[in-house]
Amino acid sequence: MRKPARAAKQHTGASQLVARGKRVLDLEAAAVQRVADRLGAEFARAVEILKAAEGRIIISGVGKSGLIARKIAATLTSTGTPASFLHPVDSLHGDLGRVSNKDVAILLSKSGESDELFDLVAQLERFGVQIIALTGNPASQLARYATVVLDASVTHEACAETLAPTSSTTVALALGDALAVTLLEEKGFSRDDFALLHPRGALPRKVLLRVADVMLKEDLPTLTADRPMRECVVLLAEKRGTVAVVDKKGTLSGVITSGDLTRLMERSDTFLDTPVRDVMTRTPKSTTTDELASVAVSVMERHGIMALPVLDGSKKVVGIVHLHDLMKAGAV
Repeated sequence: MRKPARAAKQHTGASQLVARGKRVLDLEAAAVQRVADRLGAEFARAVEILKAAEGRIIISGVGKSGLIARKIAATLTSTGTPASFLHPVDSLHGDLGRVSNKDVAILLSKSGESDELFDLVAQLERFGVQIIALTGNPASQLARYATVVLDASVTHEACAETLAPTSSTTVALALGDALAVTLLEEKGFSRDDFALLHPRGALPRKVLLRVADVMLKEDLPTLTADRPMRECVVLLAEKRGTVAVVDKKGTLSGVITSGDLTRLMERSDTFLDTPVRDVMTRTPKSTTTDELASVAVSVMERHGIMALPVLDGSKKVVGIVHLHDLMKAGAV
């Protein structure tokens, strides 16, 4: 049976393409302007909370909101406010070890009803972390849990046919920039301070920065495989959630993370006497002292891990490098 002939696709002229592009930019610019027009006391309160934070700024979101959250975290970090992205799902498998009651959270959600966020919200509440909700639905469930709500609602997405996040993600990004810039000015973060975090410019810094420049070198969290998990629990709590397992010569044998501990606790009530060797990952990812810091970041992001053991030429552990420290140093 012959297939029906397809109608010839009409050629779109250059002027039409330009007009479509302008329409998108106009819609998104108008959305940002509407947010600017309604900015008020809640924004000021959010800045005050961020400025007073004794810990870090934890930023989270799902999907496109998560991508915007990563950029906001990077902007805050590069302008003098330590911040890190926390994936809401990974947070429930060990990454909560990075959170303390001194932190402040910024949670992004267009609908404010993302199921993936609410388990994280419950844990943040348990830690006593103040939440700044950046949402397109100020009447949402997320907004009800938040200390401060920033209204990021839009009238229309620029992509009207599919309702893919376009205007809404632009607004969220602009609000994040507004928070970061207002905060740096409030803190008195100067051009000289910025230069200290961006020596010789951003691109050369990324190109030249090595793992050895950023890694933890002293008092390393290491254990031998025969030690009980009760000793590992202490190191995980004190040393940012990653322990390198080594043999008597200091050669890397494995790694244990806070996530491994969480999964062990779910399986056993008598886990403290469990030997480290029964819990560790036996083929861990690692890096070397002379590896580019940007490559180490790529490995961590690709495998969803927060730290890497650093090895010398004989595979001995000489350091630990953490994703947050790499981000703070400008490796991404």
